[in-house]
Amino acid sequence: MTTIFEGAPPALQPDHLEEAAALSRLHERLETDAAASELLDVAYRTVDTPIGALLLAATPAGLVRLAFEREDFDTVLEALAARVSPRVLESPGRLDAAARQVDEYFAGTRRAFDVPLDWRLTKGFRRAVLEHLAGIGYGATESYTQVAAATGSPRAVRAVGTACATNPLPIVVPCHRVLRSDGSLGGYLGGLDAKRVLLGLEAAA
Repeated sequence: MTTIFEGAPPALQPDHLEEAAALSRLHERLETDAAASELLDVAYRTVDTPIGALLLAATPAGLVRLAFEREDFDTVLEALAARVSPRVLESPGRLDAAARQVDEYFAGTRRAFDVPLDWRLTKGFRRAVLEHLAGIGYGATESYTQVAAATGSPRAVRAVGTACATNPLPIVVPCHRVLRSDGSLGGYLGGLDAKRVLLGLEAAA
């Protein structure tokens, strides 16, 4: 398997600025040529947020992955290359709309995301759970038990937790809005501090 182009060049010293500029131009040309030739299967970029950097990745069908820094972006990209396509390239333009909506969400001016989603990284019961989560309103929460009942499997509370823990599109598909029945946080792929920030952001709106 050959992974095409992975990311920006390594950091360069100041006296290599001209070389860095040339590499940047080459990368831009690579982006353009790959897109024009329909060879760009997975585009990605990172965005800075109050809970740290997030990696956004999209196929031509839509946003396919949102990852927290603690997941290790290199590991996430390798997984995308294996599960979706080895033709992966840092190409921010495809993700401009998603990045803008993430910024608006953290600024408190957006309550719902409306970018196309590519659900290929989840299926079966997990997908049914995530599709239900997409309908939990901004600032609202449900318990794992409630989600299990809503998806027609009231005894599958633990499976709901697994679906949340493996959600490939956190924040956009708001698994942070699922709590334990006693109101405690439960788990979160991005860490409990991130979950507190997200819930606090929505509660303050």
